[in-house]
Amino acid sequence: MITASQMRAGRALLGIDQQTLADRAGVSLPTIQRMEASSGNVRGVVDTLTKVVAAFEAAGVELIGENMPSIGQGRGVRLRERQPVKAPQPMPSQGRGKKGSV
Repeated sequence: MITASQMRAGRALLGIDQQTLADRAGVSLPTIQRMEASSGNVRGVVDTLTKVVAAFEAAGVELIGENMPSIGQGRGVRLRERQPVKAPQPMPSQGRGKKGSV
């Protein structure tokens, strides 16, 4: 699901520390520390792993799995491109009056 290296790299991309990640994920600091100290795939309670992954996704970090399409090979992380926010378009008038009237 996620590796300790991906967690550290994701935090580095965002410029946040372990406490900030813990706060955003709604888990304890010792939980984040334990997860990042593991080797290979992070193991733990599924709910906790899901919260951490969701926190990264909400911040725009995309977790790249081992078999996911990417230029390189193996697991990794990247920031999603931010989509420009479009200004709301005015609604067209309903044409209830005479032609040419405002």
